Amino acid sequence: MRLRHIKGAEEQIAESPYVIQDPQGLKGKWHEFFGNQNPVRIEVGMGKGKFIMELAEKNPDVNYIGIERYSSVLLRGLQKRSQLELSNIYFMRIDALELADVFDAGEVDRIYLNFSDPWPKDRHAKRRLTSDRFLPIYDQILKKDGIIEFKTDNQDLFRYSLESIPEAGWTVDAHTFDLHNSEMAEGNVMTEYETKFCSEGKPICKLVASRKK
Repeated sequence: MRLRHIKGAEEQIAESPYVIQDPQGLKGKWHEFFGNQNPVRIEVGMGKGKFIMELAEKNPDVNYIGIERYSSVLLRGLQKRSQLELSNIYFMRIDALELADVFDAGEVDRIYLNFSDPWPKDRHAKRRLTSDRFLPIYDQILKKDGIIEFKTDNQDLFRYSLESIPEAGWTVDAHTFDLHNSEMAEGNVMTEYETKFCSEGKPICKLVASRKK
């Protein structure tokens, strides 16, 4: 369930020094933007940003970009971001379909997909971020050995993803239906939704995918 629209959110986002206002103009220039050659990792659908901001704090030698298309949600992330002294994380407000307009081939090291909208109806399957509509876009921007990390509480979406990802020519390198009771839990950083679902006793699913054959 998305946040109710916050009046003035668009204006605050447009004025924020933490939001990239013209990301298309930086295609192929992200290392110049960050001023280093560190890997670039993105979260598509960052929500309020807990996950990616914690990663940025823990990994100063990695550049992070949080992507969120809903203004009111992104604004919540900006409020948290303003309290942190970090130089390795920025946000942008775009749709996932625009990723190849923003990043050049091989420019992204890793893509995080966390608790994406499951779009449960069959007619909406193309909107799922692990569908064959989006996987070719990720293929364009990820470096050759780059990976996707996907977490969800929705087991139907997870099972769908376990089928759709290999069908698109990718390899599922690891997966679990119960992240917090698996070997994949080591180093796990939790999102807002993940914290909530875990407190309710819901198991979390996770997979890691690459283009290895």
